[in-house]
Amino acid sequence: MDENVDFYKRAGIVCRQIPEGRVASYGQIALLCGFPRNARQVGYALRTGRLGEVPAHRVVNAQGRLSGAAAFEVWDMQKLLLEAEGVEVWRTEEGWQTDMQRYGWKPSLEEAEALRCLFEETGI
Repeated sequence: MDENVDFYKRAGIVCRQIPEGRVASYGQIALLCGFPRNARQVGYALRTGRLGEVPAHRVVNAQGRLSGAAAFEVWDMQKLLLEAEGVEVWRTEEGWQTDMQRYGWKPSLEEAEALRCLFEETGI
């Protein structure tokens, strides 16, 4: 099977695991997919809708900046959706930002292993 198709399926599964009220970075998603250098591909997949229905508003860059505005109908929709889930967002010179220490998703080793097993079992 095409490596890109596998990556997109994996990334969709990982994104659906991000809990409400938490955020994950593009790099974190790529790492959990088993492709640690593919953070930009996560962004591309979210921007182009290749992951299907996922909580894309919960994905931010490594500094906690909301960098996915192009993927939403309204420029501040990501901010509004995160705030509705209780995630504090504030304005900086670089744009909207949240606190990765406070709101970042920290999956356990067991959760990461379960994802790896799922990918292996389903052949993706």
